[in-house]
Amino acid sequence: MERRLAAILAADVVGYSRLMGVNEAATLSALNAHRKELIDAKITEHRGRIVKLTGDGILVEFSSVVNAVACAAEIQVKMRERNADVPQSRRIEFRVGVNVGDVIVEGDDIFGDGVNVAARLEGIAMPGGVAVSGAVREHIGNRLNLAFEDLGERNLKNIERPVRVYGINLDSLTAAETSGGEAHTPGQPEQKPSIAVLPFTNMSGDPEQEYFADGITEDIITDLSKVSGLSVIARNSVFAYKGKHADVQEVGRRFNVSKVLEGSVRMAGQRVRINAQLIEARDGTHLWADRYDRDLTDIFTLQDEITKTIVEQLKVKLLPQEKKSIETVPTFSVDAYNYCLRGRHLFYLHTTPHVLLAQRMFMKAVELDPVYARAYAGLADAAFFLYLNDHEGVTVSDILDASTKALELDPALADAHASHGIALHHLDRYPEAVIEFERALAIDPNSFWACYLYAYAARDAGDLETSVKMDKRASEINPDDCGVRFNLSQVYEELGRIEESREMARSGIEAAERMSARHPDVSLPIAIGAGALVRLGQRTRALEWCARAMAIAPDDPLTLYNVACSYALLGELDLTLDVLERWRPRANAKTKSWIRSDTDFAQFLNQPRFQEFLDRLD
Repeated sequence: MERRLAAILAADVVGYSRLMGVNEAATLSALNAHRKELIDAKITEHRGRIVKLTGDGILVEFSSVVNAVACAAEIQVKMRERNADVPQSRRIEFRVGVNVGDVIVEGDDIFGDGVNVAARLEGIAMPGGVAVSGAVREHIGNRLNLAFEDLGERNLKNIERPVRVYGINLDSLTAAETSGGEAHTPGQPEQKPSIAVLPFTNMSGDPEQEYFADGITEDIITDLSKVSGLSVIARNSVFAYKGKHADVQEVGRRFNVSKVLEGSVRMAGQRVRINAQLIEARDGTHLWADRYDRDLTDIFTLQDEITKTIVEQLKVKLLPQEKKSIETVPTFSVDAYNYCLRGRHLFYLHTTPHVLLAQRMFMKAVELDPVYARAYAGLADAAFFLYLNDHEGVTVSDILDASTKALELDPALADAHASHGIALHHLDRYPEAVIEFERALAIDPNSFWACYLYAYAARDAGDLETSVKMDKRASEINPDDCGVRFNLSQVYEELGRIEESREMARSGIEAAERMSARHPDVSLPIAIGAGALVRLGQRTRALEWCARAMAIAPDDPLTLYNVACSYALLGELDLTLDVLERWRPRANAKTKSWIRSDTDFAQFLNQPRFQEFLDRLD
């Protein structure tokens, strides 16, 4: 029995029996014309597969939820245009239902609950309308320029559990508009109001309060990202401006946004003051500015006010479910929130000592509030980093348990879905991991973490094309991340795309230098960059970078491993073995397997001394 995840579209004609009774020949002729001229073409355009046709209905399978919903919406909008001059009594109108779920495949047919729910949704859709399941709505996120109306939970015939149902508001839309509102990426034409939130300045006079200003910025970005009618530039991109004077017009051009939000934060004791101003990127005109002086316990209310004010200024409609999501308080403990902000700030520094401190911060947040989903998501992220760095006692179960708990408490956390996916991948459950990565990106198309982990897992699973696609998306989201560029360089090399590999290596080295200038105590960009220099034939500089990385972090497992790879590529057996001997006590079963499969060490496999090392490795 073959199973797969699919998006299913089910449609049938409203009042088909009545229409056939009135004029059978005219009804069949009109229906065939609609199928030939519109429906079949739209299904092909959106890469759907017609599973079966009934007299008045159609069942279609899509590999993409976005394609399925865009197809459904465009068909219904276009049908309104085709029916405009047809008397109501003779109009052919469709009901459409869309679901995503597991299906059973038998020949060219599909069965199962995924199909049954789509059929039941079609049955409750309005004539000329589209009804989708909650799972579909979650997958879509803000990828399409559509307004969804929450119709509540419905008990569907022969379906065991109630299903959350959403209707699509197609009023005032044209067919071209339904698919024209994909989430903004730099370089694309602006499809809807767009904004970049620059890192808020810490005005406290205390560098230790930097985490709080960063946290406020990130939370405002997160809240604005929940608004489907708004394009928001991701955290990783805008934080390239942290600590710098930003020219608003240059920011607008770089990210192709119409508005920029900037501000400052001052925290003193239990009081917090936030200044914020919304600026027109085109000419630098100030559209709105305000100052908020509140008690720290009002921080979530304050964030909500800022978000809603921006939405109002941009004249964007806030849907009921979006308003509810923004107003949902993540925790009632301000102290837990503070610890979580500290943890996130430390985690983004991406060194083992910093991540261990971040883990302690997240644990403290969980102690203060045991139902704080974001804190559990932080624990999952920290566990993955430490697991990858061979930290003693950290296992895949730590990632899986923390991400599972986070998703139980809040299923809409994109990064928790991504961490859950990477845990599943390391348990050799890659197809299930892909589902989690796709869910993460449906919730937040601008999640760097989801793109990065998806690319990592895809490469590890041998799915190189997907790895390239996700790494390219990650590099668009965060142009200054050198790790993504080095990954792309290596994958391009594996695919035989040598020129692209070399170009990506060069840009990765430039990004590593910028990162090192900002964080001179971080070794990994330098360690990985050394390998890129080797591949570019810059031997002397590669050796310098290896020595530099070892001086910064002589005991960091990933630094040691990457330096060993560079020495191996340079043919330096003594240096390679010396570094690997330092790495060996910190290696776990997973990373020990890397040695035998990594082509960087291929030239040493027949060397007796290297074989002796491999024997000791076990």
